[in-house]
Amino acid sequence: MNEEKNTSNAPDPVGNYPHSRKVGSLLFLSGVGPRKHGTNVIPGVLIDGQGNTVIHDIEEQCHSVFNNVKIILEESGSHWDNLVDITVFLTDMKRDFDIYNRIYGDYFRGNQPCRTTVEVLSLPTPIAIELKCIATIN
Repeated sequence: MNEEKNTSNAPDPVGNYPHSRKVGSLLFLSGVGPRKHGTNVIPGVLIDGQGNTVIHDIEEQCHSVFNNVKIILEESGSHWDNLVDITVFLTDMKRDFDIYNRIYGDYFRGNQPCRTTVEVLSLPTPIAIELKCIATIN
């Protein structure tokens, strides 16, 4: 089995790729950000007239990105507790890591997937966090 899946309740991908792909008993999620479904609204971001991020609220973005991951997992035949590996991309590790890490801990009290967190210069849209996930399928 090698099947692409786009969900109906998560933000549209920003390129030509699926929300997820099932391969055997694994589900691979494409990078997931905090944008709101059906819009280009990014929670907790203030943009200036030139399209530059003035400020971002990492707490608001964390809650939104985790919600988007849950939606994609469930609509793709998996579940939050089936996550086995997560790569997290932050645009400002020094400013945001402690807040993100606290919120992450709240979401992953029961299931603790492997995790890597890296800082990147930027992401494709003016977001401060993106997750790349692998989960099992029941």
